Amino acid sequence: MSNERVLDTLRAPHVSEKASRMQEQNQYVFEVASTATKQDVKAAVEHLFSVKVIGVQMVNIHGKRKTFRFRQGVRSDLRKAYVRLAADSSIDLSASA
Repeated sequence: MSNERVLDTLRAPHVSEKASRMQEQNQYVFEVASTATKQDVKAAVEHLFSVKVIGVQMVNIHGKRKTFRFRQGVRSDLRKAYVRLAADSSIDLSASA
């Protein structure tokens, strides 16, 4: 997998309280491209971090409608990937960010 394709598939690690708790069970959350598939995410994570991926779950989050200064707006849609790693693998997201 080319570096351009990897960087296009994985946008950024998703940072939240839930994502931090999931890292204790070897699960990591990434924001991914809206066209990315499970196979693309698995290949990208294995290529970029040199780890063994057991499973990938994808979630689509639709943007909320919001009002700002009496004008209607819509937040952007988001696609997240929950990646489960093998027991002997881990990712240091603080060094890669």
